[in-house]
Amino acid sequence: MLLAFPISNGMQPNTPTQFSVSAGTVAKAILVGLLAWGLFHLRDVLLVVLTAVVLASAIEPFARALGKWHIARLPSVILIYLVFALVAVSIFYFFIPTLVSDVVGLFSNVPMLIDTVSGWSPFGALSAGAVLGVEGDSVASTGSFAFGDMLQAFRIVAENVSEGFLPTLSVFFGGAVSFVLIIVLSFYLAVQDDGIAKFLRIVTPIKHETYVIGLWRRAQEKIGLWMQGQLLLAALVGLLVYLGLTVLGVENALALAFLAALMETIPLFGPIIAAIPAVFAAYLSGGFSTGLMVVGLYIIIQQFENHLFYPLVVKKIIGVPPILVILSLIIGAKLAGFLGLLLSVPVATTVMEYLNDLQRSKITPPSSPVSANV
Repeated sequence: MLLAFPISNGMQPNTPTQFSVSAGTVAKAILVGLLAWGLFHLRDVLLVVLTAVVLASAIEPFARALGKWHIARLPSVILIYLVFALVAVSIFYFFIPTLVSDVVGLFSNVPMLIDTVSGWSPFGALSAGAVLGVEGDSVASTGSFAFGDMLQAFRIVAENVSEGFLPTLSVFFGGAVSFVLIIVLSFYLAVQDDGIAKFLRIVTPIKHETYVIGLWRRAQEKIGLWMQGQLLLAALVGLLVYLGLTVLGVENALALAFLAALMETIPLFGPIIAAIPAVFAAYLSGGFSTGLMVVGLYIIIQQFENHLFYPLVVKKIIGVPPILVILSLIIGAKLAGFLGLLLSVPVATTVMEYLNDLQRSKITPPSSPVSANV
């Protein structure tokens, strides 16, 4: 099929240039379209497979470390899964119920806070129900985001937690079948030596195998370093906040400490965002003096983080820009919920590595001459 259209040049104006489009190109375009259509309709299966790949990749460093102690691959992976399961069950039964209860209690105090702040407002009294978007215990039918929606969401989580460990996990992972498939596939990939590379060789064209495997290994290393450093920072800050708030007698200390740990992913403004609800909670429970002491507590913890914790672990989190983490988490949660959260940073880091390769000309894009066979 030939397409001709006039283009001007210095020698002969309006000289037609011929572009030829082969039947093979049309067939490839149709195939790509069908593939995109199939992936869209099989997106749930794709999410399960990608989650299994990410989980197996997270287990890989631990399996290699145990391998240095001359422990075979299969026992190493089984031991890692058992330890992870034990940690997950312990967190679920000893940490999550208290955390959910604290969060619900913290949100329940928001109407009292609104009533207190309304006394300072030059615009008159504020309606707590209007600010929260709720009337009593019901969520108002407004299109805007409200604290009432968050409170209702945590109440739903609390109900799911009361049903048991496995039902709760199945809710987060999109159902019991999806959860089982993720565990089975990740175990199958992890139990093999270099299982992720073998999987990528199956799904990648031969001419791109070397590059794709190298790309994933570089991205995996960055993800691992970022996760180690970020978890360490979050644990240290969360522990200090919890101990400090408990000593000061602030209610819902666990929820506020968990919020401080989460906000460690946000540079500069994260600690400030985490401190605001803590100060208000301290003011409600202990008055102005307690609120002032909480302000001092967060300032001291921030100084410890900036001058002690962060310099010790900063090398662990270099390579994944914080803004990329924030945006990817938001987009992932919006598109695919909890699984999207798990996949957001690995996918974003891999894309960033690929774009860096393009920028460094490690991949040379094909040239586009005036006359070309497509």
